[in-house]
Amino acid sequence: MASVTLKNVKKIYPFNGDDAKKKKKKKGEEAPEKKVNLQITDKGVVAVQEFSLDIKDKEFIVLVGPSGCGKSTTLRMIAGLEEISEGELYIGDRLVNDVAPKDRDIAMVFQNYALYPHMTVYENMAFALKLRHAPKDEIDKKVKEAAEILDITQYLGRKPKALSGGQRQRVAIGRAIVRDPQVMLMDEPLSNLDAKLRNQMRAEIIKLRERINTTFIYVTHDQTEAMTLGDRIVIMKDGFIQQIGTPQEVFNHPYNLFVATFIGTPQMNMFENAKLVKVDGKYAVQLDNQTVVLSDEKQAKLAANNVAEQDVVLGVRPEHIELTAGG
Repeated sequence: MASVTLKNVKKIYPFNGDDAKKKKKKKGEEAPEKKVNLQITDKGVVAVQEFSLDIKDKEFIVLVGPSGCGKSTTLRMIAGLEEISEGELYIGDRLVNDVAPKDRDIAMVFQNYALYPHMTVYENMAFALKLRHAPKDEIDKKVKEAAEILDITQYLGRKPKALSGGQRQRVAIGRAIVRDPQVMLMDEPLSNLDAKLRNQMRAEIIKLRERINTTFIYVTHDQTEAMTLGDRIVIMKDGFIQQIGTPQEVFNHPYNLFVATFIGTPQMNMFENAKLVKVDGKYAVQLDNQTVVLSDEKQAKLAANNVAEQDVVLGVRPEHIELTAGG
């Protein structure tokens, strides 16, 4: 098992010939609609910027954010499927920027299962070990152990087409864990499943994590998944890390407006016409004709930073709103 460290990692996708022509648009031409606010430089499109993260041995880290934020690109750089443009990546104490994916001692589970349709479940799970020329009895032992952990022993003789979506995803996970990887990478593994199966598989992944001692790095766009699974969550937007913290930290102490509105269902209510004021020497928030004195914890933080009275955005989570009798 191993820690994973990323130091100022950056990913730039260089322009191809067509992109360069599009950049030099003629006068009067409209610019194409921007899907995301990624930075464009002379070298190309910057998909991931200044990504620094220390992942502890056996920690479960979740990268979460909207489509196009750079989370899957980051995972693919860790896997070795994408080159790192700048920065350093360590697995344990080893710098692996130029190490081939097969030599990184990682396993990856994808969104689309990627099972061999002509092989049985047993053969799919054993395939990577056969490529390593592992002894037959070792292969048999590891496949059966993984099948028992994932509750798919009864399906070992079946082909993938005879399995449900949830069963196929279990096989894909089993194929990864038989290798005893130092790091397990999971790229939106539940997004093809319906809501009921997703809930069930989330519980299975939590059980799996308790039974195998390895480091997990999990990518999802679903903040509920992130909050349920992660020891810590890395929230991304436009290639940048917005906040790193435990589920409780990012929920209760969001670092910025994006994190505040992204984490939580239903979304946090935002009031932009609020003011931070002082009442009898204490900090309070004023909204229209209502004034609310802040908690002792917030008082201490604001006082420590000597924050002045100013316009603020007030965020209130729906579960903190109560209807009371008038007057």
